[in-house]
Amino acid sequence: MCHYPTLDNAETLTEYTNKLLQSMQRVYGAQNEMSIATQQLSKQLLAYEKQNFALSKGDEEVISTLQRFARVVDELNSLHTELAKQLADTMIFPMIQFRERDLTGIHLIIIPFSCLFLAEHDAAMAKYSKLPKRRENEKLKSEVVAEVASARKKQHQTSLQYYCALNALQYRKRGAMLDPLLGFTQGQINFFKMGVEMFSKTLEDFLSSVATMVHSIQGQLDTEAESMRLTQQELLLANESVYIPDNNATAAQPAKRNLLQKAGYLNIRNKTGLVSTSWERLYFFTQGGNLMCQPRGAVAGGLILDLDNCSVMAVDCEDRRYCFQITAPSGKTGIILQAEGKQEYEEWICTINNISRQIYLTDNPEAIAIKLNQTAVEAVTPMSTFQKKHESLRPERFYCFTDSLLHQVFVVRLLGSVEARSDQSSELIHEAMRQVLAARAIHNVFRTTELHLVVNSSSLRFVEPQTKVQRISFALKDVTLFATNQDNKRLIGLVVRTNTQTPRGATLNCYIFETNDDGEKICSFIKFGKDIAQTEKVRGF
Repeated sequence: MCHYPTLDNAETLTEYTNKLLQSMQRVYGAQNEMSIATQQLSKQLLAYEKQNFALSKGDEEVISTLQRFARVVDELNSLHTELAKQLADTMIFPMIQFRERDLTGIHLIIIPFSCLFLAEHDAAMAKYSKLPKRRENEKLKSEVVAEVASARKKQHQTSLQYYCALNALQYRKRGAMLDPLLGFTQGQINFFKMGVEMFSKTLEDFLSSVATMVHSIQGQLDTEAESMRLTQQELLLANESVYIPDNNATAAQPAKRNLLQKAGYLNIRNKTGLVSTSWERLYFFTQGGNLMCQPRGAVAGGLILDLDNCSVMAVDCEDRRYCFQITAPSGKTGIILQAEGKQEYEEWICTINNISRQIYLTDNPEAIAIKLNQTAVEAVTPMSTFQKKHESLRPERFYCFTDSLLHQVFVVRLLGSVEARSDQSSELIHEAMRQVLAARAIHNVFRTTELHLVVNSSSLRFVEPQTKVQRISFALKDVTLFATNQDNKRLIGLVVRTNTQTPRGATLNCYIFETNDDGEKICSFIKFGKDIAQTEKVRGF
């Protein structure tokens, strides 16, 4: 076994050196990470300008300040990068060199060779000890003696080299311990010197202004927080009725009927089967001429319905309050929605009606909305008013005139009437239908008066089914225009000329009815009656 008294010292030094190198590498790693981190910090500060923050009040000042800070961080990054290079060159490299060249050299080169030469000496001594005593062989003896001498010489030389290496190691050890620390300290001193040089008067003024700005922002925050605290306290002390949907206090406030956009939560009716339905509470809002819906958790809203030329009306649905239906221009069944209160209910109906008329595309949509709603209020004609307009035309009882060439009876319900500007186009009737339906929805009018419409070759008569009392009668010659709804053939409109004692003379009124039959059939009979009347007139009847 090979054994050297000073080998334990070399192993102890090696263990200590490895631990010291690990500590130095941690210092270098931290410094290198600081260099990388400051570089990343500078990039992140510059990226603030490209962010699209929803709340961006005062961001211009913040952006310019962060850009200045980014330049400062870039300069600090250059200092940290330079310090990391100095630590690598003056601290890590000398220590690694000492460990690999001096300590590892003793263990990997000198000690194995020493053990090898010692084994050769032992083998030569074994041969020498076996030389015979009685029959000496001078030649063999001289060879063995020479072999022993050579082994002892090699062993001696190796031992001298080993001890010389150990002696040199004692000196190199002291240098190896001090030199890296000298490089570390000098690097830190240079780092701080360059930092002091970089910290100019301009930078000091900049930091002072930033500190003042931060203090000002904190003051504004404190003021705003106190204001919000007082506002919150005031709101919390308000009447509990504000939290109650459709309470009396809210209902007393008039609905805003001139809105062109609206947003809020509504219940929507969904069909889940052939006869089953479900209701879902969702957030709805209008955008231009579209009704949008944004489910919970969604980042944006989606299109529900194009409101242009749509009709909206109040409906009774599943014994629920405040329901209204939106129907597409094609006449297909639209959607049924439910508001939580009367005010919301009326405002939604008015808003959708305003949008459906496309007044949001005009130059002064608010003024047109006001005028539109004034017209809509006048569009619902009560039955008493309807009768009063034509009292002079009403007999006390209705009798069937069997001598007429035409006699046809239809069941109709009066929905309302508006004054007509002219009788030149059926589009006027379609416009009147939209106004009447919107007005009935806005004013929550569900009741209608059922009448029998009797068409003959001379007049249109409206009779109560039970009492047979004639309510009104129009001469066919005064019915100047008639048409059905393009999408709902059960709606029919009549434009009637009425002679009045006013300076304007004759007036035109458009009456809107709903029938159980096909409106086209009624129109064809009215046209047939007018043709008969014209024929009779030509013949001189």
